[in-house]
Amino acid sequence: MKRDVPIEKIALVTGSSRGLGRNIALRLADVVSAVAVHYKSSREKALEVVKAVEEKGEKSAAFQADLIKEREASRLIERVEERFGKIDILINNFGPILVKPWVELTAKDWQFILRGNLESAFFCLKAVLPGMKRRNWGRIINIGYSRAEQLVAFSSITPYAIAKTGLLILTRSVAASVASSGITINMVSPGLMEGGVLPPSRSVPKGRLGRFEDISEAVLFLVSGRADFITGTNLIVAGGWKI
Repeated sequence: MKRDVPIEKIALVTGSSRGLGRNIALRLADVVSAVAVHYKSSREKALEVVKAVEEKGEKSAAFQADLIKEREASRLIERVEERFGKIDILINNFGPILVKPWVELTAKDWQFILRGNLESAFFCLKAVLPGMKRRNWGRIINIGYSRAEQLVAFSSITPYAIAKTGLLILTRSVAASVASSGITINMVSPGLMEGGVLPPSRSVPKGRLGRFEDISEAVLFLVSGRADFITGTNLIVAGGWKI
């Protein structure tokens, strides 16, 4: 797999101290020269990921930031670039979910989910793109939700679904504007996942829930040279659920 990603690439994975972000960071460590690990509050978990990346023989470091704040998101990009010289690959994985009937949502709930899933990605995109444009190369993957394109009722995850649909529009809008600069921007959208907060379903045609590695392999494909002509797409990785 190493040959499919140009050498000496630096990756940043937001929300990578645990869960899916952790798995993506560790998988990227197989194909890049350094992985920046981002966390909001789980410092010890983030350091464990750093150690695991370094055990693979690659460079790594942990960076704290609250990505719903524009200044902190911009500063995160600056700090990673100061440490490693650049960012070639950005994985916008950070994105909280709240399962709660819409009628019970508070304004704080609403703002946190929308900002965490949509504005955080917007802030990171804006901050990282200038460097990618200068180098005429970049890969950005936004982690979405498999039903983001289906404009149907989502009574228990309303702000999350709205944010992920907005993220898809953002993905395609920015992808079109930077395609001539050697930068691709895509979205990878998981369905029901093992250990996820959404209730398990027997209706997944594949016969099982999604696994972290299912998503990580899709991410690796989209950052590889094999996907150089793919941009603005939404790759649904859901085993046929709700298609």
